[in-house]
Amino acid sequence: MDLTVTNVRKTFGTTVALDINQFVIHSGDLLGLVGNNGAGKTTLFRIILDLLKPDSGEATMSGDIDGNMVSYVTSKCEDWKDFTGAYIDNGFLIDYLTPEEYFYFIGKTCGIGREEIDQRLMKFEHFMNGEVLNQNKLIRDLSAGNQQKVGIIGAMINNPQVLILDEPFNFLDPSSQIAIKYILEQYNKETGATILISSHNLTHTIDICSRITLLEHGIILKDYPKEYANLTAEIDAYFRGEVIGANVASAEIKSIEIEVDDPASGYVVEGQNTSEL
Repeated sequence: MDLTVTNVRKTFGTTVALDINQFVIHSGDLLGLVGNNGAGKTTLFRIILDLLKPDSGEATMSGDIDGNMVSYVTSKCEDWKDFTGAYIDNGFLIDYLTPEEYFYFIGKTCGIGREEIDQRLMKFEHFMNGEVLNQNKLIRDLSAGNQQKVGIIGAMINNPQVLILDEPFNFLDPSSQIAIKYILEQYNKETGATILISSHNLTHTIDICSRITLLEHGIILKDYPKEYANLTAEIDAYFRGEVIGANVASAEIKSIEIEVDDPASGYVVEGQNTSEL
């Protein structure tokens, strides 16, 4: 399922939170969105999910559903929700339910029976580590890490074709971080789902993602394929303030297209090679 963001702009007062001309996430991409606090990552996710109205522009999901080609503007219909899973923060949880009740509720809204939900939960056993199910606790009484697990599992329980996770590694202990990395990689490989994650954990994000997009002050600065030879070095250098960074706020970069045929050659911004930036 392709996801396209077109002419999206969002301001809060005089602050431009997001300004993207065109951004295409291709079917099967496992894309990592990185940037500092206030970069616009969560704003972008909320606009895609129709949780926040942009000043202009739209997000579209398009692709094959049961042999039929479809295209849905997310702000204009509800159909895309049938094949989409997302977890942004604990506001997505129903915290007066137990985890089991929450998963069964999601199953009921998606037309999935309890037995099938129980089967699907089995693949998350290692991730849950015996701390989520059968604890006789409401979600609000779980630790922050276990609430995070409930939210991520809830987003994936309907086997979505589009999965959006904001800071999935937050609150998780090291074992759980490794487990969710494996789960996301395997799910992407086995299903071809389009997965978007944002994270401040650069190591985990670069490890699992097939594509890394750098967003800063609402503008996409760079978009790398995993195969790009200098990916880790350039990302690290950027966050040390050694490249681009000084004039980020006034950057005019609007649209990115990756030159995937020759990953070592860099990337193209508005048709201009910028590998030397």
